[in-house]
Amino acid sequence: MRIATWNVNSVRIRQERLVAWLGRYQPDLLCLQELKAVDADFPWDAVRDAGYHAAVVGQKTYNGVAVLSKQPCEVLAKNFAVGDADPQARLLEVRQGPLRVLSLYVPNGSEIDSEKFVYKRAWLARVLDHLDRTAQPSELLVLCGDFNIAPTDLDVRNSAAWRDSVLCCDAIRGDWQRLLDWGLIDCVRQIHPQERLFSWWDYRNLGFIKNDGLRIDHILATAPCAALAREAFVDREERKGDKPSDHAPVVVDFDLAV
Repeated sequence: MRIATWNVNSVRIRQERLVAWLGRYQPDLLCLQELKAVDADFPWDAVRDAGYHAAVVGQKTYNGVAVLSKQPCEVLAKNFAVGDADPQARLLEVRQGPLRVLSLYVPNGSEIDSEKFVYKRAWLARVLDHLDRTAQPSELLVLCGDFNIAPTDLDVRNSAAWRDSVLCCDAIRGDWQRLLDWGLIDCVRQIHPQERLFSWWDYRNLGFIKNDGLRIDHILATAPCAALAREAFVDREERKGDKPSDHAPVVVDFDLAV
């Protein structure tokens, strides 16, 4: 089973790139973030014609997450819970057979001394609470998405410049560690323990050309799933060409059939 995640940074602008990527890589499940579109503006027909079902939680202008799948999925959660007052569309959970998959778009956090950073950390705490209430580390569970966290200095080209940022500071890396302590494993790092792989490059200052990037898009899995991970890669080629997203897709292949 091939599972992928991609912050597409506007599904309408990059509809053709999305459909072409599905054709090239044929993921069984693709989690998308930053759709920047309400549900009605999602390219349902194009995705269906490419051979995929879609579950979507959209939002006008900002945010939005989706899961595309070759086989139908059952939607388990849109955001955290019934009655959740958070207006930001950042979480979607689906089930396919015994496998549960979450598409997450973690808030960026802006600046460490800002309310947005407080919101980011609270949002991550809600993810942990959601896992505590609904899941077990012994289950087949995968979390995919733009986490807006570079877990270690190995995941940052210029670690000195980013060390005190909302993506790399000690507090946010502590929040990441709490996810791992719950029972999740970083599948890319499991397979490539020392390789410097990046998934995001700033549009400004020739970030991509200089490979001045960060690895902030991740696929985390519980131990039963991670034990089945066989290959992982970042599709750096997708960051090239006309009007790319500033994120590249991340892909993990599992010896898993559901």
